[in-house]
Amino acid sequence: MDTPSLVRLVAPALSARCARRLPSSSSRPAADGAATSQHPQLRSRRLGLVCLRPSPGPRLVEKEPRSLCSDSPKSLLGSPASAGPAGRWGARGAAAVLAAAPGMYQSPRRLCSALLQRDAPGLRRPPGPPPPPRRLSPTAAPRLPSPRLLAAASAAREVARSCSRTVYPMGNGTSRLYSALAKTLNSSAASQHPEYLVAPDPEHLEPIDPKELLEECRAVLHTRPPRFQRDFVALPADCPSSHPPIRVMQWNILAQALGEGKDNFVQCPIEALKWEERKCLILEEILAYQPDILCLQEVDHYFDTFQPLLSRLGYQGTFFPKPWSPCLDVEHNNGPDGCALFFLQNRFKLVNSANIRLTAMTLKTNQVAIAQTLECKESSRQFCIAVTHLKARTGWERFRSAQGCDLLQNLQAITQGAKIPLIVCGDFNAEPTEEVYKHFASSSLNLNSAYKLLSADGQSEPPYTTWKIRTSGECRHTLDYIWYSRQALSVRSALDLLTEEQIGPNRLPSFNYPSDHLSLVCDFSFNEEP
Repeated sequence: MDTPSLVRLVAPALSARCARRLPSSSSRPAADGAATSQHPQLRSRRLGLVCLRPSPGPRLVEKEPRSLCSDSPKSLLGSPASAGPAGRWGARGAAAVLAAAPGMYQSPRRLCSALLQRDAPGLRRPPGPPPPPRRLSPTAAPRLPSPRLLAAASAAREVARSCSRTVYPMGNGTSRLYSALAKTLNSSAASQHPEYLVAPDPEHLEPIDPKELLEECRAVLHTRPPRFQRDFVALPADCPSSHPPIRVMQWNILAQALGEGKDNFVQCPIEALKWEERKCLILEEILAYQPDILCLQEVDHYFDTFQPLLSRLGYQGTFFPKPWSPCLDVEHNNGPDGCALFFLQNRFKLVNSANIRLTAMTLKTNQVAIAQTLECKESSRQFCIAVTHLKARTGWERFRSAQGCDLLQNLQAITQGAKIPLIVCGDFNAEPTEEVYKHFASSSLNLNSAYKLLSADGQSEPPYTTWKIRTSGECRHTLDYIWYSRQALSVRSALDLLTEEQIGPNRLPSFNYPSDHLSLVCDFSFNEEP
C-alpha cells in the first residue's frame, strides 16, 4: 500500500482517538466539585490549599478526564492524587515539558508556579529579598502530628481515591509519543535556549515556614517509622572564622521513574516508593539539616515539587536534565531526570552560572553538570559550587575517567586556574580505586575529599555511600563525594553516615529512607581573609 493511502486509512482513527483524549476545558467530572464540597476544611488552612485557575482551550488528559488545574484543593505538598505512582507522564508530564519550553508552547501559568499559586493578591508578598529561613535541629524527632493535620491528610487521601486514574499498560503508544516529545524538546528547544532550564520566579509567592512544612510532611508520614538519627562530627580547623559556616548537602535522591520502573530493588516494598510519601521523606531530610547549598542528582520532579517548595523557603534553583534520560523509557514517567542546584538567596548572590554537557573522547555524552560562582553576602568572598552525575555501570570506567577530565577542564576555566575556591558535589559512580577519582585527587585544582576526614587516618573514604539489593545481588559502594579546595576552605563538620544496623537487612531504599544513596552534609569556612 502506498504512503498516501496509508495516511488516509490511519488518519481518521488517530483523529478520533485524539478527540477522545482532548476534551474542552469545560468538561470536568462531577467528582471534582463533590470532593471539594465534602472537605471544606481543607480550603481554610492558612498554608492550605489553593484553587488553581484552569487555562482555556483543550488539554491532554488521561482516560478519566480531569483538568490539570482543577478546583480541588492542594496542600503545600500537592495533592496525592496529582503525584501518582511515578508522576504520570501523561497529562502532568506533558505539562512539565511545556513548562520547560515556554518559547515553544505558551500557557497562562507555568506548572512550577501554578502548583502553589494563590489567587488572592493579598497573600503574595511584595518584591524584595526573601526572609532568612529558620535552621532546624538535626536531631531526630518522633512524628506526632496534630489532629488537625491528621484530619487534613485523611481528607486528602479520600480526595485522591475519588479521583483515581486508569493506568495504561506498558508499551502504550501514547506514552511513547510523550517520550518522543520530551526527547525532542530537550534536545532542540532546551539545548538552544538554556535559560528555559533555570525556572524563573516572576511572581513573588508568600514564603513558608520550614517548621510548618516539616509538620505537614510528618502528617503524611505518620504511619512510617521515624527518621534515622545522624550526628555531625566536628573536625579540627586551622584557623577560626568570623562568618557563619557554609552548609553544603550532596544527595542522589533516586529518580521516581527509575526507582519504580528500572532499578529493581527486590527487598524494598513497592509501597515504600510511593511518590506522595517518598517526596515527604526527601523534604524531611532536607528540612532537618537546612543546607545553605543543595546539590541533587536524579531529580525528575523539579518543576512540580522541588522548585516551587524550595523557592518559597528562600532558595534559588537551577535544573539541567540529561539529554536522553533513562526515565523517559519508563511508563508514566514525569519527564527527564537531571542535576539540580539550590542556594539560599539571603546568603549568596549568583555571579555566574554554566550548564555543562560532559564529553568523553570529544563525544557529547548523556551526563551533565552545573557550575555556579557565588558571592557570600556576609564576607563578599566568591567561590564556585558544582554538581554532577557521571556515567553508571561496571565496564564504563574509562568513559567516566574521560568525563571527569572534561569536567576538571571546565572547572579550571571557571575558577580562573584555581583562583576561585571550589566545591564539587556529585555521584561519580566510581570507587576510590578508579581513575576518575585519582584525577580529582591529583588535579591542579588542589582538591581534597571532605568525607576522608571522618576516617581515623584522614586518608580513607567511608566504606559505603550507597547500599542496595537488586536482582543481580547486594551492592555496597562508595560513589558519592564532596570535593573542596584544600588551601582556601576548611571542613568544620561533617554529617556521619548511617550504620549497618540503622540501614537494616533489606538495605536502601526503605520505609525509613527514601533513596539508595546517603546524603552527605558538610560545613565549610574560608581559611583566611583575602
